[in-house]
Amino acid sequence: MINFKIMKIIYFILSISFVIIFIANFSWVIFNLYMFVINGIESIISGQTLIENVYYSKFLRWLILVDVLWIISTITYILKRKSYKTDTNLHYLQNCKINEKKICVVMPTFNEELSIKQVIEDFQKQDYVKYVIVIDNKSTDSTVKIAKDCGAIVVEKNENKGYSHSLVMGLNEALKTDANIITMTESDGTFNGYDLEKMIPYLNNCDMVIGSRQNQVISEKGNQNSGFFVWANFFLAKLIQIKYLSLDHMGIVNLTDVGCIYRTFRREALEKIVSNLTYPGTDKPIGGVGIGLYITMQCIEKDLKIIEIPVTFKKRIGKSKLTGVGKRKTIGIGLKFLWLILIS
Repeated sequence: MINFKIMKIIYFILSISFVIIFIANFSWVIFNLYMFVINGIESIISGQTLIENVYYSKFLRWLILVDVLWIISTITYILKRKSYKTDTNLHYLQNCKINEKKICVVMPTFNEELSIKQVIEDFQKQDYVKYVIVIDNKSTDSTVKIAKDCGAIVVEKNENKGYSHSLVMGLNEALKTDANIITMTESDGTFNGYDLEKMIPYLNNCDMVIGSRQNQVISEKGNQNSGFFVWANFFLAKLIQIKYLSLDHMGIVNLTDVGCIYRTFRREALEKIVSNLTYPGTDKPIGGVGIGLYITMQCIEKDLKIIEIPVTFKKRIGKSKLTGVGKRKTIGIGLKFLWLILIS
């Protein structure tokens, strides 16, 4: 088996080189088709065909050589990973039941006065939920007052340090309670508290359960996940799966939705990763807006077991904080996610 650090370097090189090779191949095909269309009649008159142009192309010969070398390197890399994360005690079926369940729900907020009451009460009425912690990112509306009136534990930040900062702060606050199950969720009404009923039982066999919003039949029409988001999340999720590929089971984890924040942890599992979620000596979260996928990768690297299951997904209540950012910024966020996967 390849050393883990070397494996990450090889994965990075193969991924970056794949992009370069793909662009080179695609560009060559488009250029030659264009030239054939433009010079098609002249080529026929001179007796030169597209196949002959291909045959005499020195660039193509080098391109084919590079393609073949990349394929051989990739196959070799995959075969070397046959035994990756296949320890019986760490990566296969275990049953460790959680007795006397006590759930702490963490939700970041920022100007969510239209939804916060409904969301808090929804989770408070679920079985085993003992605490709801609201980390407020310096809201300017009535979010904080409403949350306190609902009986939630409210942590008010002195300045807006971002969504991911609130999430990590919330996880640390949750570990100050006696809860043995920690849940992350949104405060905008997109997720349902009753999905805990199907998430929690899996914690008898794993360390973290992640929700997936990719199933149409349990998604409300008009939610924030446009077709672009759905396929981008799926693509990035599969990149993580490939990064931790094991031939025996198509990888140590099966993912379809890299951006879903709705997830729940065993307490002892969260304790193993929470200190790694910020840069040393600071409270700045690693990964920024990609904190969710970074948590996933940290769990994998700490040999924690992960299960992804479908959850219901609704239209948000109130105005989205991403509304109006434009496709360019959305693509930019996606590229940050991609870079995080490659370098982490």
